[in-house]
Amino acid sequence: MSTPYPFTAVVGQENLSLALLLNAVSPSIGGVLVRGEKGTAKSTAVRALSSLLPEVDIVSRCRFSCAPDSPDPACPDGPHRPGGFESRPARMVELPVGASEDRLVGALDIERVLTEGVKSFEPGLLAQAHRGILYVDEVNLLHDHLVDLLLDAAAMGASYVEREGVSVRHAARFLLVGTMNPEEGELRPQLLDRFGLTVEVAASREPDQRVEVVRRRLAYDDDPAAFAARWADEEAAVRARIVAARELLPSVRLSDGALRQIAATCAAFEVDGMRADIVMARTATALAAWAGRTDVLAEDVRQAALLALPHRRRRNPFDAPGLDEDKLDETLEEFGGQGEDGDDDDPDPGPGGGPGDRQPEPDDTPQGDGDTAARPEAGEGGEPQASGGGAGEQSPVRAAEPFRTKVLSVPGLGEGAAGRRSRARTEHGRTTGARRPQGALTKLHLAATVQAAAPHQRARGRSGPGLVVRRDDLRQATREGRESNLVLFVVDASGSMAARQRMSAVKGAVLSLLLDAYQRRDKVGLVTFRGTAAEVALPPTSSVDAAAARLESLPTGGRTPLAAGLLRAHEVVRVERLRDPARRPLMVVVTDGRATGGPEPVALAGRAARLFAAEGTASVVVDCESGPVRLGLAGRLAGELGGTAVTLDELRADSIAGLVRDVQRRAA
Repeated sequence: MSTPYPFTAVVGQENLSLALLLNAVSPSIGGVLVRGEKGTAKSTAVRALSSLLPEVDIVSRCRFSCAPDSPDPACPDGPHRPGGFESRPARMVELPVGASEDRLVGALDIERVLTEGVKSFEPGLLAQAHRGILYVDEVNLLHDHLVDLLLDAAAMGASYVEREGVSVRHAARFLLVGTMNPEEGELRPQLLDRFGLTVEVAASREPDQRVEVVRRRLAYDDDPAAFAARWADEEAAVRARIVAARELLPSVRLSDGALRQIAATCAAFEVDGMRADIVMARTATALAAWAGRTDVLAEDVRQAALLALPHRRRRNPFDAPGLDEDKLDETLEEFGGQGEDGDDDDPDPGPGGGPGDRQPEPDDTPQGDGDTAARPEAGEGGEPQASGGGAGEQSPVRAAEPFRTKVLSVPGLGEGAAGRRSRARTEHGRTTGARRPQGALTKLHLAATVQAAAPHQRARGRSGPGLVVRRDDLRQATREGRESNLVLFVVDASGSMAARQRMSAVKGAVLSLLLDAYQRRDKVGLVTFRGTAAEVALPPTSSVDAAAARLESLPTGGRTPLAAGLLRAHEVVRVERLRDPARRPLMVVVTDGRATGGPEPVALAGRAARLFAAEGTASVVVDCESGPVRLGLAGRLAGELGGTAVTLDELRADSIAGLVRDVQRRAA
């Protein structure tokens, strides 16, 4: 077994270390979400934590880690008799992003259930993580159905597996730790709220600290055992401090004054629900125990707010996480001063993550009010002229308020990654038929199985009431659900779109569609065209907030190279089909339909559009033409694309009930 990197050897990252240690002291806090760029020791620190946790006592030979003093009465390995226990290290179980449902929750052997009448259950990762750590690297890329299972288990402290009337339940209480790179996409709000604490990490810009990181890593790689031995005393000290803090935790007193500060802080930052208040109270109590105190001080409440509230301030995926620390200090001062010690005028920012004395406040706390959007403030500039060409580049304008859009979907039945947009054959959804299983049986179609076995009962010598079922009789259920798609936005940024009111509305519409893509778990890409060329402003990605940032800074002006925009989009779709053949594209062209610049711009744009029609790519043209006289150019473009056209006003969900049917009919 490889020697893990010592937890205390991680350089810097005090907030990360502190958040992990607080959860080790008080697992009821609810886990940690670690956000940050790649190469910042996120995974290293998480994997090192398990070696610091105290050993757990379990019932001997129980696969579900029941505690000897309070075994789970519904444990599949029970009932457990008194006595007979063993101790083992706390587990850290990793959940791969591509794991199957059976791997996560466990699997019933349906074949044995039918043929032998034996309820055989193979535990999954949730059972292995019980009373330990469940670690999900790249948690933002986890499939939706696995996220739903995690939410259920985290909420109920138990996992349920039900197949064709056979049900198994077991306890599943674990410390949930996730790491993610925000550039690859954000988490669903439901899962985000399940993490007790969040930490933003970044690589140090101090040369001396970076040198120390490299020096320690090279020493570890050369001789892991010797390197770990050099840190053994520090590791033992932290382990002892965790044990002492756990023992002290029940004695920590959360005064009415501290509780009032917690409630006032959550109210001031308008967080949803009451989970934030509860998590802050548990975190502040753990901070006091970690510091060796029995009273919660204002400094504990402040540090708890910095760890527990930033990710709960997000209202949509384009909001930047973080807290306004000046506002936090004002709230604490207004409702402070009620602690037992009575001296909260000079708050200490809280203990550090190491085994030594209290550390200064880390300087990598997320900055900025959570209400501040990630999009930069657009300059005002002069008022542009809405001419068809020749207009100079204009400064970006802010997007109008987003709205709920009508659902756009790709026609037909796909087989792409699970999502919420277009119809597809999936592992989850409504049952539409049956087939012979390919590999292990996961979703039994009971009626089809019985129908396949029934004609052979006499030949198989059936004599009793039971059905004689063989492997060849088993049938796998085929299901239909929803898939995610590649939604490629092709945005006209030419001079004909440059009128401020119009461009603001256009950006608001695209922003609305981006929000819809986020909710439906799509990949998004952004192609813009103006002047003489087109560019890929954002290659296809799962990070819709990156697309929003590119959109907000988009300048306008110049001629309208519509053909160049379509050809560049065609190349993006072609490359993505090679990378991910199962993910079907949906192209959304945002333009007034004009084509200027170069020889025969209209004819060239028509030929480019017909490339998409020939390949059957689903397309929607958002018609941005305004004014009393309309030329209908966007509608003509939609016809050549084989798609449909819709105006900005019609894009709203309550305006065009038949849009999806039109998309499917014209693209079929």
